[in-house]
This record gives sequence, structure tokens and C-alpha cells, in this order.
Amino acid sequence: MSKQNVNVISNNGENLHPGFSVDCVIIGFHDNILKVLLLKPKYCDEWSLPGGFVDKNEDVDEAAIQVLKGRTGLENIFLKQFHLFGSKKRNNKKLNIKALTFLEEDYDDASFLLQRFLSLGYYALVDFSNTMPQVDYLSEACEWKDVSDLPPMILDHKEMINKAMEVLRSKLNNEPIGYNLLNEKFTIPELQALYETILGKKLDRRNFLRRILSYDILVKLDEKKTGGAHKAPNLYSFDKEKYHRALINGLNSGW
Repeated sequence: MSKQNVNVISNNGENLHPGFSVDCVIIGFHDNILKVLLLKPKYCDEWSLPGGFVDKNEDVDEAAIQVLKGRTGLENIFLKQFHLFGSKKRNNKKLNIKALTFLEEDYDDASFLLQRFLSLGYYALVDFSNTMPQVDYLSEACEWKDVSDLPPMILDHKEMINKAMEVLRSKLNNEPIGYNLLNEKFTIPELQALYETILGKKLDRRNFLRRILSYDILVKLDEKKTGGAHKAPNLYSFDKEKYHRALINGLNSGW
């Protein structure tokens, strides 16, 4: 939350949906590593996902979009609900008290923060190179972290990331993945590396090429990747119309 978003919960949080929030698992791909954008709150030693409250006059998707825009500076990126987190153990009173102590000068009465919150999880896929992570009023750091090597995290936020990755892997069986994670122009080896990273396993090069081309969502460009030591591979881009059609209709086979 930015300080602007924080200030709307003065007056006892009457403008907000009680006990409800959104949290975003923002995933980027860089150097064949899947990374997630995390925050380091000023009031605790653990890390957290970007998130925020939902105003009573605000669409829940709009609340998540504002979180994404504030953290990455990006607009019109892929964003999808994936799970509602509602464990009865989600209320960490010690953590809440620390937050209240830190924020006591900014609220008339923020005691409502002591209650248990249900959180609607979203995952977003972004091109790592286009993002500019932003800290906010409540955080001292906003950084990309390796999904496979996460720091200690608050509440069930590590579980949220694991669940988002589980959903993302399942999507490979019926949806194309890559448009929001790769550069606009990419090579087949780069696309294969992305799939292998998400799946956590190696894929046969020839089988991958045959299957990915069978989806008919790629455009072979009259360009080659430069700067490599070996024979320069061809560059490709996604056919946006066919890609989005595949998102709606699904793919013929999975991985």
C-alpha cells in the first residue's frame, strides 16, 4: 500500500471491506530463474507479498491492479485470481501489534487490523526487464527474489507463492505461457528454458520444438539473435491474436 492507500483506512477503517484483503504473487523471469517480487516491511524482520485492502466502493480486481501498478510501474499486464486464503491461523497478533505500533501516528483507530483477514490471491506474469520495483510508506525494500530460495516470510505468504506456482504449472497443460514473461523477441531455446524452469524438469529439444510449433502461436522473424558464441538462432515473437485465442480455447496437448 502506498501512503495514499494507507490513509483511507483512518476513521476506524469504515471505508474498507472488513477482514478482507488482496495479495499479489508477481512473477518475473530472468537469467533462466523465476523470481517473485517481495517487500521488506519496516516493522518486522520477515518479507511479504505486495498487497492491500479493498475499499467498499472499489472492484476487487481494481484493488489488485493498483497494487501491481504501484509496485512495478506497469499497466495492462496479465493478472488472475488463483485462490482464497482463509485459514483460521492467519491472524498473527504479535505481527499486527508491531504494525499498529509503527502506524499509530497515522490512524485515528487502526484496531481493526487486529482481526483475522481473508486474502484473495492473484498472480501476475511480467517481463522482468521492464519493471521498476518501488518501495512504499510501509516498506524499506522491494526486491526480486528467487522462487526456489525464498527468505523468511510473514503469515502464509510462502504458501501463497507455492500455490501460485502450482497453478502456473497446471496452466501449461491448456494455456500458452511466455507472452508476459519473455522479451517481445525471443529464441526457441529461451522459450524452452522458461518452460523447463516452470516445470522443474528438462524437456527434449526436438519434442519441445515440434509441440510448441504445433500450437501455431509463434511468428518466425527475419532476424537472428546476436552476441552469442555459437551459430545465431532465429528470433520469434508471439502472434498476439492466436495467442489470446489459445488462452480462451485452450491447447490441444499439454506437457
